[in-house]
Order: sequence, then structure tokens, then C-alpha cells
Amino acid sequence: MARASDTAYEALRADILSWQLGPGSVLAEVELSARLGLSRTPVREALARLVADGLVEPLGGRGLVVTPVSAENVTELYELRQALEAQAAALAAERREAAPFLALQNEFREVPALLADDSADPGHRAYYDLVTRFDEAVDEAVRNPFLVSALGGVRTHLARIRRLSRDNPARLLEAAREHLLIVDAIVDGDVRLAADATRVHLARSLRSTLGSLPAATPLPLSLSSATTSAKEAPLR
Repeated sequence: MARASDTAYEALRADILSWQLGPGSVLAEVELSARLGLSRTPVREALARLVADGLVEPLGGRGLVVTPVSAENVTELYELRQALEAQAAALAAERREAAPFLALQNEFREVPALLADDSADPGHRAYYDLVTRFDEAVDEAVRNPFLVSALGGVRTHLARIRRLSRDNPARLLEAAREHLLIVDAIVDGDVRLAADATRVHLARSLRSTLGSLPAATPLPLSLSSATTSAKEAPLR
């Protein structure tokens, strides 16, 4: 049963993050069970986990829906993200082993050339992979499983929000410079600069993200509009 519950959870979570199940989608156990080829019990358990994740919420006692996305809750998410990531960067600067960050430092210096390649998508994917490896290096350096777990929860919601964000080459270059400053600070063991550079980066990231949201878009969005604006890039 645990395995079936995990299968249902992973499938539904993926559908929510990819907007196959968009904000406001009603989640009916019977229909989901039929679609997933599972009994209702593991589906019910999966839905309970998604409620705990904040991806699903009760609909006035009449079932469950996928939680909405709005400029307001993007801002709220970034408020939490800033607190967690600034602390993580500070701890990484204090506790890090330098070698992984020296390697990242060299790679971030090469980002302008990487993004200049207009066969573009491979270059962009390589950049996003680099950002993911930066996050993983920070997670490893902080040596705090509770902080890493909290960051994982935030990243789950960021993965969904990025589906509303349009790619901006100028912003990618700016973000790469901001990441390099954070990495430089971590390499130098400069706790204050690592935290401050992270705050500046996230303030600019929030401004860019809010600016890229579809103007006056009512939520929930239709699946077609969500798919059209979908991007695989992390929100950085």
C-alpha cells in the first residue's frame, strides 16, 4: 500500500508542478483513482501529503482543489525564501569546504559565453544545471538537515511558479553575476557578504518574476495558457 501511495503522490505532484493540474483544479478521488489505475485509499493518502505540502487545499468541505497562484503568494513565498537562503548562504560561507565553490566560481565566470550560444536551449539548460549544482553545494555546506528540508519545501512551490515566468536573457546574465558574487563570498568565508548578496539577488529575482506574470491573469489559469507560458528553467 505504501508503494501505491508513493506512486500516486509522485504522479499527482508532477501533474501539479507541470500544470497538467492547474490552480483551482478539483481533485476527485474516484476520477483520480481511475486515471492512475489505483484504489482510492492510496490516492487519499497521496492527497493528504499534497495538502501538507501546500499544493492542495480543502474546498469549503466539498473536496480538494489545487492551490491558487497569485502575485500576492509569489511575494509571500519570496519573503520566506529570502530568510532561508540568506541564512543558508551565511552558514555555507562559515562552514564550507572551498573546493566545490572554487569549481562553481570558475563555471559562473563562463556563463556569458555559455548564454551567448544561440543554439540557446542547450546553453540555457547548462546554466540551469549550474544553478541547481550551486543549490546542492550550499545544501551540503550548511550541514543543517532542518534548513535543507525547509528549502526543499520552498523549491517545490518555486517549481510551480516558474511555469508563469518567461525567459529573459538579460535577467539570466544579471542573475549569473549575482550568483558569482555569492559564490565569491562563500569562497572567501565572508558570512555577511554571502547573506547580503543573496538578499539582493532574491529582491531582483522577485521583481523580475512579478514583472513576467501575465498581466491581469485571472486564476485559476486554463491549462492551455499555462502550457504556453511554461518554462523548464528554475526561477533564479
